[in-house]
Amino acid sequence: MKKPVALIVKLTITVVLLYFAIGRANLAFVVQRMQQLNGAWFAAAAAVACCQTVFNAFRWRAILEQCSAAVSIYRALYYTLVSLFFSQVLPSTIGGDAARIWLVARDGTSWSKAIYSVMIDRISGVTVLAASVLFAIPVSFSVIDDRVARGALLALGALGVAGPVGLLALGHQKWTLLDRFPLLRQLNTVARLTYEIFSSARAASLIMLLSLVVQALTVVVAWLAAKSVESPFTFGDSVLLIPPVLLIATIPVSIAGWGVRESAMVLAFSYAGLPQPDGLLVSALFGLANVVVGLLGGLVWLIAGRRETAFAVGKPSARL
Repeated sequence: MKKPVALIVKLTITVVLLYFAIGRANLAFVVQRMQQLNGAWFAAAAAVACCQTVFNAFRWRAILEQCSAAVSIYRALYYTLVSLFFSQVLPSTIGGDAARIWLVARDGTSWSKAIYSVMIDRISGVTVLAASVLFAIPVSFSVIDDRVARGALLALGALGVAGPVGLLALGHQKWTLLDRFPLLRQLNTVARLTYEIFSSARAASLIMLLSLVVQALTVVVAWLAAKSVESPFTFGDSVLLIPPVLLIATIPVSIAGWGVRESAMVLAFSYAGLPQPDGLLVSALFGLANVVVGLLGGLVWLIAGRRETAFAVGKPSARL
């Protein structure tokens, strides 16, 4: 019963937040602009989103290697694409992270390593997002005059960095007392593994570099989405506004971040002096570009599944 209830709650939050975002942005104007969509620019946004998936797969594979789990880059890319199908296309409680865990565990990796690798992958992405928000604070404050918005931006970046730093600090020491409690034992194990990975200069540099590339491509996707509807949303605006918006959207309270991302984007545009309808447009097109990648993941999963089934049927029985 928990899964249907969680899905209904998330769906309700998504619809409510989308309703308020659309109400602030003038739906009629948004529909009119969508009718003038430049397909070439949007196709470019979807193509860059596909490239971003490749670098996501590289980062996850690097973390899996540090967890002593051998997975080829092709398998990592395949699992990442399929996970996007679950997270971006299917309105379910399974989610992309759970799909990645299940797929890599089915392939022979232990469940614990699969779970920890996905958790550390998530932590890496969020840390870079939060750090970029803090790094851009001086420029962001020069654009945003509202004190509440400034305080929220500062708190958002600080909390996003403080969490991973606290996890590393926890992993630096051996807290044997925590191992007595199941939940705290898991946290302690993740902390120790995270510290071991990031105490290696080579591993940490590679993972952080890939995270930066992923974020840079995310900024490009949003900018290309804005170009497709001729929004006055510059590349510089994308660099400043997209990281905090996506950091907020990582809060798992809606379906694939829909609603949370749109509401945050509309507010970000208003604080930056940009048209609020454009905030909704850019966010929706950004989401649709990721849906395209998710559909590609579903197609890949379907084709690969048929091939694996055909191979299993044609394979001689071990009993013979």
